[in-house]
Amino acid sequence: MNSLPFSNTSADESDSLHAFVMRHPKLFVLSGAGISTASGIPDYRDADGQRKGRSPIILQDFLRAEPARQRYWARSMVGWRTVATAAPNSAHRALAELESLGRVEQLVTQNVDGLHQRAGSADPIELHGNIGYAICLDCGQRHARASIQVILETDNPEFRAMSAAAAPDGDANLESSHFATFRVPCCIACGGVLKPDVVFFGEGVPRTRVDAAAQALERADAMLVVGSSLMVYSGYRFCEWAARAGKPIAAINIGRTRADGLLALKVLTPCAEVLTRLLEQLVR
Repeated sequence: MNSLPFSNTSADESDSLHAFVMRHPKLFVLSGAGISTASGIPDYRDADGQRKGRSPIILQDFLRAEPARQRYWARSMVGWRTVATAAPNSAHRALAELESLGRVEQLVTQNVDGLHQRAGSADPIELHGNIGYAICLDCGQRHARASIQVILETDNPEFRAMSAAAAPDGDANLESSHFATFRVPCCIACGGVLKPDVVFFGEGVPRTRVDAAAQALERADAMLVVGSSLMVYSGYRFCEWAARAGKPIAAINIGRTRADGLLALKVLTPCAEVLTRLLEQLVR
């Protein structure tokens, strides 16, 4: 497609999205970081799809070096407070309501904040995992992240009072000359290495999640992207698959997306505003 139906006002955009949903009652919804910014969780990219701030930790670095784990967990200890206190916003709640109305075949999210579940979405596929848990790389035991926070703060009292600007996915822009003294948490069950139960950069999305999402996309009439630039292939691939299957794609995103050339409709209004309006139109 060479051009997209852009609208001049948010009302026009809402009407266009409403018409799209009415034509395609079984939606495959893919959400990204843009849906959670209204909940106070920073996103990774600017309106041009360029990464903001420093690059996130790479899996190989985390696995290979104790200093990398010390730096990660120190920043996570500070950044966790943002995720732990975040609440679902009206965009999360609107998607949960759309699901209850039978309009959502499957919700798939690239986010790890767990806000969709807390808003009432029944069974979202979390492509990149959930930051609310940590997993032992040795025995596989899964731990609640909140319990790990207690250990972190108990073992590292000198870091407890530190503050830093929040970064995406429970991270923080913390810099310190004392990372080498930071005590990383270990598995309560076996003493093994703990990693947040999320997909790091350099790590593949588990095949079972991809397959479940692909099957849901086959059952859907159309795809709706909410708050994602789609610059990461783990999400963009579903747009490629939808386009190949002849399923139309709409996107709600402020700024460029990697899939702009594949979209049937693009809405440039903030997620919460346009989804709330869509829900109002559907329940009239």
